[in-house]
Amino acid sequence: MKLSVIILNYNVRYFLELCLQSVEAALKGIPSEIIVIDNNSYDGSCEMVVSKFPSALLIKNEVNVGFSKANNQAVKVAKGAYVCILNPDTVVPEDGFAKVLEFAETKSNPGIIGCRLIDGTGRFLPESKRNVPIVSVAIKKILGSAKHYYANNILEYDDGKVDVLVGAFMFVKRTVYNDLKGFDEDYFMYGEDIDLSYKSLKSGYDNYYYGNVSVIHYKGESTRKDEAYLRRFYGAMQIFYIKHFQKNSLFDFLISLGIKWMVLFNSEKKLATKPSITYLLFSKNPNPRLVDKLNPKIASDFGDVGVGNELIFDAQEISFKSIIEHMQAFKEQHCLFKIQPKNCSYIIGSSSADTKGEVIQF
Repeated sequence: MKLSVIILNYNVRYFLELCLQSVEAALKGIPSEIIVIDNNSYDGSCEMVVSKFPSALLIKNEVNVGFSKANNQAVKVAKGAYVCILNPDTVVPEDGFAKVLEFAETKSNPGIIGCRLIDGTGRFLPESKRNVPIVSVAIKKILGSAKHYYANNILEYDDGKVDVLVGAFMFVKRTVYNDLKGFDEDYFMYGEDIDLSYKSLKSGYDNYYYGNVSVIHYKGESTRKDEAYLRRFYGAMQIFYIKHFQKNSLFDFLISLGIKWMVLFNSEKKLATKPSITYLLFSKNPNPRLVDKLNPKIASDFGDVGVGNELIFDAQEISFKSIIEHMQAFKEQHCLFKIQPKNCSYIIGSSSADTKGEVIQF
């Protein structure tokens, strides 16, 4: 078997369904398997997987064991020569896995491979390629300068060696993953991708960023950017520094100060009122209930989408690759985007990488 795609889920049932549809389409022609590991969701995720994706292997944990432990569980039963650790709030283009596989097999000493990630507005996520966050770099990042945090020496559509990839999409030989002993289970959530990337470098492997494949990562859907999130994230960074470097009191102080500032900043942020917009539905056979719900304008082509409108893509008729390409094409026109998964009575999307995504049922 060539590839095992591993998706860890926790209470993002609708995003998971969209993700699985895209993964199934992208695995056609590749000897592969899909492993969904669920951390005790209560939103019907497991029932959905069983009923709609019976060929996927579903592993159900009775408690939330965190990101690292759950993914390690799944890799232990994986059969693929390669594994792809994939977030449930992602959408993969139909040719995505084939291209990454081809790229991986041109490399003599590959460690972890990542791809170009975009958010729900079609904008590039710079954390797709990062440098090792040594203390000086991390302090600058906390103070607002990310110049040295991201690997800006590689252009977003190019490829090349890079230090750190993001856990939303990590493509790696299973033998390499096992050689690295997988994710460090001292991390419950956050930081484990940095740690695994750094272990790969220290073990002599070459990590690569591959910008020829773009994957949607809604990012904010399963993560609340509140005080608990900030403390958990910076707590993970402290584990990383203690493990790989030496304890730094200045960094600890700045982390504490940064958390307090971010909590204050977030508490003062107010949600903007959603402006009045026109829905443009790209579908030749629109669902009548969707039409009744939103009264969209039925669009026959992508010639003129206007500015600030909300584009709804029917995945029954439009490929995931085409959806991703159009999101990137129209991002500068300040459009918002929703996807209607195949044979589903809801649309889904996100207007920001930092806020919870939106599911509209009809």
